[in-house]
Amino acid sequence: MAAEPILAPFIARSQSLDGILSALRDLVEDPTFPTVRRWREQGGKVVGHFQVYFPEEIAEAAGLLAFKVRGAPVEAMQAEARFGSYLCSILKTSLELALSGAVELDLFVSHPICDAARNLAAIWGRNVPYPCEILYLPQNANSRHAPAFLRDEYGRLQRTIEAVSGHLISDDDLHRSMAVFNENRRLLRRLYDIKRETPWRLAVDEAYVLMALGGLIPRVEHNDLLQAVLPQIEARAARPQDKIRVVFEGGFCEQPPLDLLRSIGQTCYVVDDDLLIGLRWILDDIPLDGDPLLSLATAYLEASSYSPVQHDLRKPKEKMLLERIRGAGASAAILAAAKMCEPGLEDQVGYAQALDETGLPYFVTEFEERMTSYDQLQVQLETFVENILFF
Repeated sequence: MAAEPILAPFIARSQSLDGILSALRDLVEDPTFPTVRRWREQGGKVVGHFQVYFPEEIAEAAGLLAFKVRGAPVEAMQAEARFGSYLCSILKTSLELALSGAVELDLFVSHPICDAARNLAAIWGRNVPYPCEILYLPQNANSRHAPAFLRDEYGRLQRTIEAVSGHLISDDDLHRSMAVFNENRRLLRRLYDIKRETPWRLAVDEAYVLMALGGLIPRVEHNDLLQAVLPQIEARAARPQDKIRVVFEGGFCEQPPLDLLRSIGQTCYVVDDDLLIGLRWILDDIPLDGDPLLSLATAYLEASSYSPVQHDLRKPKEKMLLERIRGAGASAAILAAAKMCEPGLEDQVGYAQALDETGLPYFVTEFEERMTSYDQLQVQLETFVENILFF
């Protein structure tokens, strides 16, 4: 396990809030992932996990860094030879990070969230010397057997992580880790409270950077960072502007470029979203007594958000989106989808129908992580906003 704070060389306590946010943006956008490299240089081991949700508590309980593999704006030269051209970008760029040596892992875990992603672990495992696993999250979340099934899957994952780390994980280790993540989710809820209540104090791309960093450093350090910067954001001198309040939907897996989010933020206040939803998947504190793996499994099923990659009859996605819009006091939605993303594009149709029925305006767009031009999006979005404000 790394001995020194991972963030120490990258930000200084004397930096202003704007300086800290700028430094963190550089870290999040750096395709060489310097925080992960620094962790390994200090002797730490890394488990990479693909989108959307992963029980990071188990990895951190063993002293591993849980690294959220979310692709990167890189040219997938080697990965293109291993995947079809019609697949989404995040699969290829994530694999490219491993093939190019940009990140070194000790374990990779994927999930069968879609037809394309179900093959990722097998292809990854053919090209690297470390183990690659598939974590099977319940396909039928409404089955009474789902908690026990998922608890056993978490147990299998725990045994794999123990073999990689060389450390047996006790229930006390898990409860300690779960307490850290409970605190992290509380801090992220506070971050989103700022977005909803005073969005002029925190731009959508700044909030994204603060959240995304949680997948690049130990969660204890992430907690320390959020505890330091959230009061500064709440005290930030800023005035409300004449912008409409919107909910961004469509960032559950492949992530839009930060510059795209910044372009949206120039026209709208994004008061809620599903960006990196896996880091906020569990909505409440997880109990710190009893069987920790069963508690984690139950929370995944019973105290979680919604997503195109989980099918739960108790959480109809169209209804949940409407509740998110109303809860955030938004007047419109941005329905985005990554190019070639079947789950995202499929749900976009259902979302649009639900919004049509309620009369809520929405803007439809698509993105790719390697986008570089946003002028057309900016013009279209400005026209959309003007229609809402003046007609």
